[in-house]
Amino acid sequence: MSAYAFTEEELARIEAFCRRYPTRQSAIMPTLWLAQEKFGELSPPVLELVAKTLGLPPAHVEGVATFYSMYLTKRKGKWLLELCTCFTCGECGGRELWNYIQETLQLNEEGVTPDGLFWFREAECLGACDTPPVLQIEGRRMVFSVTPEKLENVLKGLRAGQLPPFESVPIRNPE
Repeated sequence: MSAYAFTEEELARIEAFCRRYPTRQSAIMPTLWLAQEKFGELSPPVLELVAKTLGLPPAHVEGVATFYSMYLTKRKGKWLLELCTCFTCGECGGRELWNYIQETLQLNEEGVTPDGLFWFREAECLGACDTPPVLQIEGRRMVFSVTPEKLENVLKGLRAGQLPPFESVPIRNPE
């Protein structure tokens, strides 16, 4: 038996994804996300499992997983942190923060800290241009208006296994 399998509950969720769309192929993205959350990465055996579960060609599943940057075919550190360095964030401290991260955390050429705990990548726009610079953690938690001090607090929490608390950003309605 393979070390990679979905539980009955996960298979039911995947079938619910499939019912939302006209074809099973359309359920590939939420199924990949579910698999990544479960297994930590989308390695070749995990991609095979997704393909078999959805009844799709493995090459198609691999093509989708390698096209989108949110899917990790190989995890390089325990925590993935992506800093937006696109125009607004880059001009509002993101570029300097990226340099600070590289220097103080001694990232290797793949963006991983020496202890393997943090894996940093630059990100294109994360859609929060009014609160730059923005940091995304594991594709599911955003940290806004990041400074070196705020980053250090986030890293301290992650070292203890804690995501930072949800941060609500008020919508500004210019009148």
